[in-house]
Amino acid sequence: MAVFLARRLANYLVLCILATFLAYALASLTFRPLDQLEQRQPPPPASTIQAKRLELHLDEPIPQRFGVWAVGVVTRGDFGSTVADAPINAELWRRVGISLRLFLLGTVVGVLVGVLVGVLSAIRQYKLSDHVTTLASFLILSTPVFVIGTLLKVAWLPINQATGTQLLYFNGESTAGFSGTFFDSAVDRVQHLVLPTVSIALGLIAYYSRYQRSAMLDVLGSDFLRTAQAKGLTRRKALLTHGLRTALIPMATLFAFGFGLLVTGGVFTERIFGWFGMGDWLIVGVQTQDANIIATVTLFIAVLVLISGWLSDVVYAALDPRVRVG
Repeated sequence: MAVFLARRLANYLVLCILATFLAYALASLTFRPLDQLEQRQPPPPASTIQAKRLELHLDEPIPQRFGVWAVGVVTRGDFGSTVADAPINAELWRRVGISLRLFLLGTVVGVLVGVLVGVLSAIRQYKLSDHVTTLASFLILSTPVFVIGTLLKVAWLPINQATGTQLLYFNGESTAGFSGTFFDSAVDRVQHLVLPTVSIALGLIAYYSRYQRSAMLDVLGSDFLRTAQAKGLTRRKALLTHGLRTALIPMATLFAFGFGLLVTGGVFTERIFGWFGMGDWLIVGVQTQDANIIATVTLFIAVLVLISGWLSDVVYAALDPRVRVG
């Protein structure tokens, strides 16, 4: 099992480096970071533009520029500077904390509820509850994320008005200028966190529940489940002990890589609710034509995929004994 996990980790590290280089190379080939400087009125002197070109190392080959950037990241933890000459590190860790706080909670809720809904739908196949959850899932999956976020705001506004207080907030990760005890600050952050978390979790619940339902249906008619019941296990215990464990095996990889992709897909959620995390920073990097920001965000996403993918392998090996003895 250790050899299996070590080999998988090595594969993920190679893919992580490759993905970051491709993102950096593509950004460097297509971006023109000097455009904003050249389009100023009155135009700056040619010497100023040339000095900026040298500062950004635009005349050097892309592999060489990426190598310098990568060496700085690995040896000093320095992600370089933006086109505006601001240090990336100062902004990076603030945005990482924002994104992880939002997406980790949304993912945990989405996975747990999605698995539960999928299992119950499979057990109660073709009954009213199954039809209701199936219809609700398809409606959510066919609705764009930014529409769901907007609808949540519209739906909760009358509740705030009816109670005469701000139970939940619609924008930002906390109230600007808020001062109070640690408990008051925690409550304020939770009030800002609920709606964007629900916005993320709804899509994941709909998505994972459909896959979990299909995986569970494959297990319900299996021979090993009937054998377990024939040996004296109740249907519920057989389902929980053997059926659910087997049905979760194909879901482990889906959970892992879904989390990494969620960061890029969460751009709309961050923008709608005013959470300026890594997804929002990706848009900023495109707008400012900054290859360093693009590479930094890509590396962050790749590391998330690496960690979550490796953890899914651990779960996969724990669920499937064939992996441990293979």
